[in-house]
Amino acid sequence: MFIGEYRHSIDDKGRLAIPAKFRSSLKKAVVTRGLDACLFLYPIVQWKKLAEKLANLPMSQSNSRAFARLMLAGAMEVDVDAQGRVVIPEYLRAYAGLEKNIVVAGLYDRVELWSEDAWKTYTARAEKDSGDIAEQMLSLGV
Repeated sequence: MFIGEYRHSIDDKGRLAIPAKFRSSLKKAVVTRGLDACLFLYPIVQWKKLAEKLANLPMSQSNSRAFARLMLAGAMEVDVDAQGRVVIPEYLRAYAGLEKNIVVAGLYDRVELWSEDAWKTYTARAEKDSGDIAEQMLSLGV
């Protein structure tokens, strides 16, 4: 289980240190385009479950094809090196605007990678709208 918010920096080679408490679960992982201008980092076991669901979406629906392409075509397997880092491919860094300061956010079954500026903007908006968001979650049984 991944929870918490951590700040790290990415180096010129695209290497990002993974928080120590996440490393054992991410020895073998997949990084892909996420939503809201971030990247998703999944343990390989969770990724396989998601990828199977995506592969089974109806090809006849354009939104299904688009979402599967977003997630699957952009995906890359990554390994945590001896220093606890993963290499984030350049095309994914560009997609999420990852330059130097990164927020690593644990979201239960995945980790999200955000540029620090995008994270600040996103969380400020979510905090401002938290009452409305909570009401919508109630309709989902949360």
